[in-house]
Amino acid sequence: MFGLGFYTLISFIDINMKQSFFIFMVITLMLPQFVSAKRGKNSSQLTVISYNMRYGTAEDGVNAWEFRKPATIKMIKKHKPDILGVQEALDFQLAFILENCTNYEAVGVGRIDGKHDGEHASIMYNKRKIELLEWGNFWLSLTPDIPSIGWDAACTRTATWALLKDKKTKEKFYYVNTHLDHVGKVARKEGLSLILEKIQKINPDNFPLILTGDFNMDNTDSSIQKLNEKMIDARTSAKKTDSFGTFNGWGTRSSIIDYIYYKGFKMCTEYVTIREKYAGKTFISDHYPIKGVLKF
Repeated sequence: MFGLGFYTLISFIDINMKQSFFIFMVITLMLPQFVSAKRGKNSSQLTVISYNMRYGTAEDGVNAWEFRKPATIKMIKKHKPDILGVQEALDFQLAFILENCTNYEAVGVGRIDGKHDGEHASIMYNKRKIELLEWGNFWLSLTPDIPSIGWDAACTRTATWALLKDKKTKEKFYYVNTHLDHVGKVARKEGLSLILEKIQKINPDNFPLILTGDFNMDNTDSSIQKLNEKMIDARTSAKKTDSFGTFNGWGTRSSIIDYIYYKGFKMCTEYVTIREKYAGKTFISDHYPIKGVLKF
């Protein structure tokens, strides 16, 4: 009924349909991997370190700043934080870090006069990856806009904040760094409450947020429990983590009082208590630096 040419045409169509179906299936199977790879390329992560570096004029003998400052530089160069929140840093200590880690810039003030005098709770950032948009500071007291001691604190305490932008992804986020009082229980409680109150005011757009610092209290404290209701603890939430103490007291103590908290990020992929020896120093401070890797 039909000629040879007709059957040849049918066979040709059948073969081409099979080839087309095969190509379609290959594309279908590869598409999720392609999309995932593309997303991975466009996504970004931040490496942050909180580091109480011990004030540089302390009479610490073999642990004095002069003997351990090379170790601090080696730690920074090894872990390459995008952002480094420091506590107890004096002007000359910050200057030494910036001189030897030229990719970094810093914002913050001395807690005594709001300029250079006293310890800084500064924020250092890698200027190649991070852009500074805005920054400020306040005192943890009833008069936060002027240098002052709050509540039952033994020392003047500050918090430094910065609005930053990832140059690659254009993601904006806030970073807040602080050092709560080591004596005053009321000062720690009220100081942390003030920080959370200030964050709400400076972050009306609800950008992702990181809070780091030496809080001088362990995770059983009621203030930490309240903070856990508002933000996420990097140490307890990270996929890869540890539970080492952060305050070492030059080898005499072990307690977790330093923290990295966040909100608005997808996850913390890694948390590390940095306990390695650098430049021959077992302890680069009386606190171990802590590191968190956060994913947008």
